[in-house]
Amino acid sequence: MEQTAVQIYGDLVNQVLGFGYVLVIIALPIILGILFFQRFTQYKRNKFITEKVNNAILLELTPPREILKSPLAMELFLTSLYQTSGETTFIDTMFKGKTRPWFSLEITSFGGEIKFYLWTFDFWKPIVTSFIYAQYPEINIKEVPDYSKKVHFDPKVNEMFGTQFLLSKPDIYPIKSYNDYNLGDDPKEEFKVDPTTPFFEYLSTVGPGEEIWLQIILRSHKKEKTEPGTWFGKVDWRHAAKEEIKKLKGNDIQEAGEIKISGVSLSKGEKDVIDAIERNVSKLAFDTVIRAIYVAPKDRFNPINIVGLLGSFRQYNTGNLNSFTVDGHHITTFDYPWQDFRDWRANKRKEHILHYYQGRSAYHPPHNSHYFTLNTESIATIYHFPSKTAGTPSINRVEAKKAEPPTNLPI
Repeated sequence: MEQTAVQIYGDLVNQVLGFGYVLVIIALPIILGILFFQRFTQYKRNKFITEKVNNAILLELTPPREILKSPLAMELFLTSLYQTSGETTFIDTMFKGKTRPWFSLEITSFGGEIKFYLWTFDFWKPIVTSFIYAQYPEINIKEVPDYSKKVHFDPKVNEMFGTQFLLSKPDIYPIKSYNDYNLGDDPKEEFKVDPTTPFFEYLSTVGPGEEIWLQIILRSHKKEKTEPGTWFGKVDWRHAAKEEIKKLKGNDIQEAGEIKISGVSLSKGEKDVIDAIERNVSKLAFDTVIRAIYVAPKDRFNPINIVGLLGSFRQYNTGNLNSFTVDGHHITTFDYPWQDFRDWRANKRKEHILHYYQGRSAYHPPHNSHYFTLNTESIATIYHFPSKTAGTPSINRVEAKKAEPPTNLPI
């Protein structure tokens, strides 16, 4: 007996429903299990991070009056901050919520008085201080209260500007470093050109009640991105560098019979770019977030300081390599008035960026930010103790040298 269309349709519906029922029975527990495990790992990570951040400390670094070392000393110190412990096994990361540590290098100006800070977990204090003393034996290090926690944004009381910086090109392209200014060769004081000098001079012009904060958050860079064409392979920024160099050389391929030769007639500028990329990725690197905040009472807030803050990184820019720009998603101003009615969005952003700054948040939800990669040379260029070349008198320095007592003193 032939089946009618209604019967065929009914059988088809029953088959689909049966298949769907079986699929739900099998797939639903799997989906729920995955969602539960994700929630569990996120909970453990948030708990771990909260405990670490709550026990973090802030160290004020007061450099000696005379700095005779080049920024290479700071670069050597930064290598000690390259720590990958905490994420050794999947048990650490998935079941215990551990993360590798991160650090924050900070420069501030309080009414024109310039200070240096380092934020770290209390666990790392002995190691961090020992490595700083190794490079700067006469430096003064003391634990201090967190200056940022004293500030609360209230649009009726104070005004604030904040932003994060980005790189204009892929981070495998380097910025202009202290070696490009010949500081790595330790020239005589009268011949030194320190790229941080304009920034410190700008910080010294801040008036009473005004504050400017600069924050450079660092986390050791490692193989985390999925390797193209694989399921589980991981690569770091050196893979992107190899691909970029291959592309640059691929623009100049010449054939000699069956042999193909690349990069034969590259210009000197193109070869210099390739050399710069190779040198950039050859050093230890950090996932980096750079934030800046200017805050002042409403009657003392001076918009010209915003211009100075945004322009304070131009000395690290190069036309053929890399340069700094602002992150349009993390800046507290808008171009047009219709983008932000009654400053509602701007005030929200100000609260958020202040909260991110105070928590030194960068890499993990819910306060994860867009980060880029800088090597130790680039970071040491931005953050190092200036020598006598920077004649800015408002830099807080140690007044006297430390010395051991004479061995022949009577007891």
